[in-house]
Amino acid sequence: MKSVRRAYASSLNGTWPASKAKYVPTSGTYPKGYTAAGVFVGIKHGNTDKLDLALLSSDRPAAAAAVFTKNKFQAAPVTFSRRLLDARANTGLRSVIVNSGCANAVTGTGGLEDAAAMASTTDRHVGAPDSTIVMSTGVIGQRLPIAKIVDHIPVAYLKAGDSHQHWLDCATAICTTDTFPKLMSRSFKLPSSPGVEYRIAGMTKGAGMLAPNMATLLTILATDAPIAPGIMRSVLQQAVDCSFNSITIDGDTSTNDTVALLANGAAGGTEVTSEQSEDGRAFSGMLTDFAADLAKYIVRDGEGATKFVTIRVVDCASLDSARTIARSIARSPLVKTALYGNDANWGRILCAAGYALISPPGHLVNDVPEIVPERTSVSFIPTDGSQELKLLVNGEPEEVNEARAGQIVQATDLEILVKLGTGDKSAVHWTCDISHDYVTINGDYRT
Repeated sequence: MKSVRRAYASSLNGTWPASKAKYVPTSGTYPKGYTAAGVFVGIKHGNTDKLDLALLSSDRPAAAAAVFTKNKFQAAPVTFSRRLLDARANTGLRSVIVNSGCANAVTGTGGLEDAAAMASTTDRHVGAPDSTIVMSTGVIGQRLPIAKIVDHIPVAYLKAGDSHQHWLDCATAICTTDTFPKLMSRSFKLPSSPGVEYRIAGMTKGAGMLAPNMATLLTILATDAPIAPGIMRSVLQQAVDCSFNSITIDGDTSTNDTVALLANGAAGGTEVTSEQSEDGRAFSGMLTDFAADLAKYIVRDGEGATKFVTIRVVDCASLDSARTIARSIARSPLVKTALYGNDANWGRILCAAGYALISPPGHLVNDVPEIVPERTSVSFIPTDGSQELKLLVNGEPEEVNEARAGQIVQATDLEILVKLGTGDKSAVHWTCDISHDYVTINGDYRT
């Protein structure tokens, strides 16, 4: 039987699929005090030209924090970076070094030594010991070609710069099965320093093995705002909960997931020391919105995906249950395959909602069940601004115009609205369909 090899899809020749090219920025507003680079090493067998080693570095010590995967088999760079942040109390970080093509996961003590070697080599060139976070992504269970990587870190350091192309190369180098680099930047203000323009930039990768907590993703967020180390972890966790923990491709949770935030204060202004201050609330809200927009790029690039689907669960008795139900619908293979087939099979949506909360103790809030069939409604919300298509209203099926339903689900973007009628809490989850290509891509991933 002839095997089919799926080569790296991202930026082989600086081009991307026509449907995805619109998401790749042609310019950016990047934070002060950072340089970025992406270089070619050839880490994964068969990769002959894709950038696969990324470096982002601050010209001064930065406050930093990270949120990591909850998978029990945590990769060596996850373990190394968590220990480093704990030891440094989220202060004095300078760089993030990332390789793609090999996850350095389930690699024992040798894997930890390799992660440390990546960090220490970067530290020497930056001139700051114990200041580098390490990330890796790719195949699990294989050792890194560490000598090749260490030899190319000086190349990345010398090549680093602050132009849009430098940032884009960096974002490209962290990709694996992604079909386009995911890079975003914007400026913002803080109330206490109205005359200062702050900037934030972020890059992420991920296209499969995506589910909370978190997805199979690596994300680097960098800002020139002065954020105190003591609040970095909390504001980042809040942002992740409403973004990278609210996306699903296939229900798998990776060994390497990491979202890191650096804040070097290079733009000046008053340091943000409290989440409850006006500045703290403004920064937290901005970061959450920014992370959500970046996370949506991952869903749009789901392996083999043809649709971007918003699952919105409203009028729920509790926030946790709203999130659980939204996630259950987003992860359902039957829902996702129906969407791929342009089949408006809303019964699958209802089924996925119905089994989301079947574990004890029965999910009662104020003596009211969180799902009451007679109060539940389901609708499709078209993205063209036309009227919602009601499928189920208070437990009673509607007379559905199948032709219109079919038109709605054929669109690239679709929203599914579930109203539970048991409270006032709501949650949003973003997902995609599952296609034949998903099986092909993942059947061939390692071989």
